[in-house]
Amino acid sequence: MSGETDLIKLYSARILALAADIPHHGRLAAPDASVKRRAPLCGSTVTVDITCENGRISDYAAEVKACALGQAAASVVGEHIIGCDLAQVTAARDALKEMLKNDGPTPPTPFDGLGVLRPARDYKNRHASILLTLEAAVEAMEQAKAQSSCA
Repeated sequence: MSGETDLIKLYSARILALAADIPHHGRLAAPDASVKRRAPLCGSTVTVDITCENGRISDYAAEVKACALGQAAASVVGEHIIGCDLAQVTAARDALKEMLKNDGPTPPTPFDGLGVLRPARDYKNRHASILLTLEAAVEAMEQAKAQSSCA
């Protein structure tokens, strides 16, 4: 019974509210880069499209097919990623990974809302889904930078 109670706590009202309202959900018509990532363990997928201007994300969309935790992470990212540069998105990804794996600090502003996912640290099988959106965003920015569209 305690395992079931723990899962109920994990899927808090805040996580479920975030999962139900993902900003910039969908696809861009003409992205500078597009990356699809899949979590092999659970099958969650995220496709991130970005456009860049002056080294920062100028437009963003994500198609999210994930569990509520992955959707909640995508919601926080979608709300704050426009205007960010590669260093900010990479720092958020690395901090989220550290928070989940080693109970590290909450990701820095503007992604500090990802702290709501801290209870998922005990559910290692959920980590990949939670990290998908930021991993895809970093990869998309690296691709755009390599093509000089995000320089």
